Amino acid sequence: MAGRQLANKWLKTEALLSNADVAAHIPQTRLYGADSLRSMLHQFGMVVIKPLRGGGGYGVIKVTYAGGVYAFTYMSRRYSFGSFEAMYRALNRVKVGRKYMIQQGIHLARIAGRPIDYRVKVVKENGAWVYRSMVGRLARPGLFVTNLCKGGTMLSAREGLGRSLSRRASGHKRREMRSLTNTCVQILESRFPGIGQLGFDYGVDRSGKIWIFEVNTRPQ
Repeated sequence: MAGRQLANKWLKTEALLSNADVAAHIPQTRLYGADSLRSMLHQFGMVVIKPLRGGGGYGVIKVTYAGGVYAFTYMSRRYSFGSFEAMYRALNRVKVGRKYMIQQGIHLARIAGRPIDYRVKVVKENGAWVYRSMVGRLARPGLFVTNLCKGGTMLSAREGLGRSLSRRASGHKRREMRSLTNTCVQILESRFPGIGQLGFDYGVDRSGKIWIFEVNTRPQ
């Protein structure tokens, strides 16, 4: 049985932020708006905006600010602007018509210049949570989204971590990802009784820190 589904990313993020250990692995996140976008861009230099509902990388846009230039990348196209206001107007024409959230941009570890992230899928069977898969998703050349439906390449988590960080770091990072997953499952199940499957999207930055990008109750 699939179990309870929660489409809203903000609700799941709020639940996980209630735990201090887990919160340290969640990029700063705010609801979409001009003031929040401007302040986060000036703080981080890069953010990602994504619809509160939906998956598959649909509607996800990378926004950057560097050297006085504002820019956003949607799919493989990059648009540059000399002012925040001009960029914001163009952004609102491109993004799909639904509510969005803004997430601190993370500089992911890469393989041959292509960013990689990870999907960990767990399901509840006979009253216990079991791991179904731990895989890496390597972005298609030229894209920043890693989704397989957008041309990403699937690797084992072991191979992805070994090639993007080091072979020695691979086992340690997989254990850390599992530990984080176990803690998150407990938090989410207590907050949202009836969930039966969860897909965690993790990123690992260039220094090896693990970040939780989002959690899906209907993982693909």
